[in-house]
Amino acid sequence: MVSKRNKKLLENLENIGNKVIKDFEKNKNPTIKIPSRTLSNVYFDEKKGMLALGDKMIDRNYFNLSQAKKFMQTLLIASKLKEVLQKGNTVGLRQLFYMSKHTLEGLEENTFDNQDESDPVVEDIEGLLDALREELGIFAATKGKMAGPLKIRDKGDLINTSKLGSSGYGIPSIVEDHAIQLEDHDAKFILVIEKEQMWNRLNEDKFWKKHNCIILTGKGQPARGDRRMVRRLHEELKLPVYVFTDMDIWGYYIYSVYKQGSINLAHFSTKAAVPDAKFLGFKTSDIKRFDIPKEHWIKMNKGDLKRIREIKDYDWFKNDKKWQKEFKALVKFGHKIEQDALVAKGIEFTSKDYLPVKIKEKDWID
Repeated sequence: MVSKRNKKLLENLENIGNKVIKDFEKNKNPTIKIPSRTLSNVYFDEKKGMLALGDKMIDRNYFNLSQAKKFMQTLLIASKLKEVLQKGNTVGLRQLFYMSKHTLEGLEENTFDNQDESDPVVEDIEGLLDALREELGIFAATKGKMAGPLKIRDKGDLINTSKLGSSGYGIPSIVEDHAIQLEDHDAKFILVIEKEQMWNRLNEDKFWKKHNCIILTGKGQPARGDRRMVRRLHEELKLPVYVFTDMDIWGYYIYSVYKQGSINLAHFSTKAAVPDAKFLGFKTSDIKRFDIPKEHWIKMNKGDLKRIREIKDYDWFKNDKKWQKEFKALVKFGHKIEQDALVAKGIEFTSKDYLPVKIKEKDWID
């Protein structure tokens, strides 16, 4: 039985094929119009506070020697996605690659030689359908995890994320509402933590229980499912989002990915970014305030300084006085400090002193 959600997606996929057939019937060069995902078509929407894809389109033609293979690959991936939706199944990107790969009859050429060819086509079809690949039944490797006073229904199973011990709830790559439904909760906010080990520390300390919150980590740069989960929790449960990272430019960028989105996935940002997210720390002003020992400072290298110069000029940072002040202070300090270094102040220092004070005093960058 095909769901209502899948019926609409199937209809849109069939429209792509029908358009190609009509072009042939009219002796026209079959063409597929695809939203351009080039850097020149990515812009920062100041009103919404997130990255977005512009309205530029590219034509993918059949009767064009340089585009014919990509044209064929687009239709082939679309046909395989149709098969997945009709059966109500899910497949991984690697599995979709193998489903689509074969040698063309009479030729010594494959439809796809490697996954680097098929993955971008999936993103093209996301743009064509204005749908997430997760809605099309494509899953990826899972990464993040969370815990807190929240009950969710995962493929029909009711799960209490406060009763999953030290491992927490592993966030699936597909967290759309057809797969995951958010049920009861008693949370006041969401704390997004950059590092898994810090998440483990706070989970062991039952920080989420003492402060009625959901703690979540994407284990560094978050996967798509992690970002979508944060967005859904914020949007549907009306919970504020605080992001806690290392005191370095890489941590600051991870915060911006949760808040504004990422340049490479601008088409995804409008459904995953949380413009209201606040940066809780680790900040340069915390060094003196919380007396972080000098032996835990890590000297920045040329790569760190180069990245600061790049990021401080991003549209969503360059006019923000607080962030410009932070970048300037970071360069002047010349070192970076990992959030894990807070444990040197005491194993429970982060959960009992640092975070409660920061949240109570609203010591964040908005």
